Amino acid sequence: MAESKEKRLHELLTHFNEGMLVTRTPEGELRGRPMMLAKVENDDTIWFATGLHSEKAEEILHEPHVSVALQNGSQFVSISGKGEITRDREKIEELWTEAWKVWFPKGKTDPELGLLKVKTARGEFWDIQGGNRLKFLFDAAKAYVTGTRPEATEDLHGVVAKKNGGASIAH
Repeated sequence: MAESKEKRLHELLTHFNEGMLVTRTPEGELRGRPMMLAKVENDDTIWFATGLHSEKAEEILHEPHVSVALQNGSQFVSISGKGEITRDREKIEELWTEAWKVWFPKGKTDPELGLLKVKTARGEFWDIQGGNRLKFLFDAAKAYVTGTRPEATEDLHGVVAKKNGGASIAH
């Protein structure tokens, strides 16, 4: 079971192009902003382009725990993990896209260009699309009539907690 939830989380992650990155300010407030995903690695590490001297970079240097929330229609993923700012020029070369030139006008060699690497510690997904949507609607109607709550089956919802680079299921 653990493997199927991890695979489903990864599959869903690879279908998103953007998400909301949430960091913590030095004053302790949560701050979210939209970010374009540059890449999702096989271990669910997420890469973003970032300015090395941006507020988000400063916030991550102060407090590396971050969250990334993603939604596409009736599919949702929430990631918690640690962020790391890097100047890895080899990785920048690998991930570079011309769309980034809007923010980094000097291109791949822009001295302000860095990468944000988010190493997933925990991922949670909800998939209420296609056949899952019909099942959810049926279960919701049944729960309404019987005065109970619908059960979130493994097809609809899953939690994956990463430990020591591997995955384990949180529940």
